[in-house]
Amino acid sequence: MGFGTFLFMAILTFFCLLIGFPILLFVMRLFGVYDVVQERTCHVYVLFGNVLGVLDDPGLYFLPFRLGLAAFVVRWFGRCHVVDLRLDQEYLRSQAVNSEEGAPMGIGVWYEMFVSDPVAYLFRNIDPRGSLRANVASAAVRSLSNMPLEQMLENRHPMSRSVREEVSPKSHEWGYALGSIYIRKVHFRDAGMLRQIEEKVVNRLRQVTSAIRQDGANQVSIIKSNADRVASVEFAKAAAMRPRIVGDALRQITSDPEVGGAMFEILETERLLAGAGEITLLPKGAGGLAPLLLAGEAGRQIG
Repeated sequence: MGFGTFLFMAILTFFCLLIGFPILLFVMRLFGVYDVVQERTCHVYVLFGNVLGVLDDPGLYFLPFRLGLAAFVVRWFGRCHVVDLRLDQEYLRSQAVNSEEGAPMGIGVWYEMFVSDPVAYLFRNIDPRGSLRANVASAAVRSLSNMPLEQMLENRHPMSRSVREEVSPKSHEWGYALGSIYIRKVHFRDAGMLRQIEEKVVNRLRQVTSAIRQDGANQVSIIKSNADRVASVEFAKAAAMRPRIVGDALRQITSDPEVGGAMFEILETERLLAGAGEITLLPKGAGGLAPLLLAGEAGRQIG
């Protein structure tokens, strides 16, 4: 065998493996020789209305060992249902409930679910997801209605547990297992009630603000009155001490007659200088000149 023949056989083998092997695998899978189950999926094989087998573990399976000879015809005369086993979640918005006081409330319910029994999921309920949604909604209304408004607004964990306890037994009948469930939102549905609550809150805030302002004004008045009283007492003490201090100083000054006379003369001179009157200085010996000056000044004032 020459090199050309070897090369031709190598290329032919490569294309046979590249094209023929996938076709062979497809034909083998079509005739039920084997099947591959992906992660978090389940294969349910049904033939003439009977469930032949359920494969829920991921991996490669040779169907004749699992289903018998029916594996070769289940793809042609039966059906293979692929069920998703992954965790799913849903949120129900504003479920209408009434509090014990009669307030119309809206409850938001968030819950998780997954398929626990694939056969029951496929054949016991035509719409298990919708039935579970309706069951959760009705359970929320039944278990949360007529609760005190304070508990409904604060205690969400007990509310979530009560809804879960009522839903879980019924969900298993349809092949669904309920995971976590949580009350995420509680709100008022009546717009008029919301406006009334807003008005009450605003009025209460105004009352509190006015009370705070009044209390602050009262505190300021008290502080100011105490300060005025203390200042008045101190000023009174100072006013009472001033005559004594001045009297002691004058007594010390007048103990020496010369010092006392000089001081009083200086004070009288300062008073004269601070006054608005005019001073006319006359030389000594001008005895008759003074009456003339006084007469002339008096005439100017009269004129």
